[in-house]
Amino acid sequence: QVQLVESGGGLVQAGGSLRLSCAASGTIFSRNAMGWYRQAPGKQRELVADISSGGRTIYADSVKGRFTISRDNAKNTVYLQMNSLKPEDTAVYYCRLSDYGVGYWGQGTEVTVSS
Repeated sequence: QVQLVESGGGLVQAGGSLRLSCAASGTIFSRNAMGWYRQAPGKQRELVADISSGGRTIYADSVKGRFTISRDNAKNTVYLQMNSLKPEDTAVYYCRLSDYGVGYWGQGTEVTVSS
């Protein structure tokens, strides 16, 4: 059974940084694509960043140059380093694992950026 546990969210001032973590279990992590999504109040969930099993990354235009996604296969963990945070980054951030076309979601971690 695949389980994803996110951590690292919190309250931060604009311009600050946070590092989110997502620990996976019940899967062969190294073969999985991993992604971070976010959902702000009243908005649809959107892709923030994705990293393939081979380490290829993609980012939403709104976070390019500020956020970095990375993975540590030895720890079954994916990270999202968020710098230069803006109030519009406020959202619940979700980790998603893709395993041969099947998607699994974590419970989410809340990020609030104050102006």
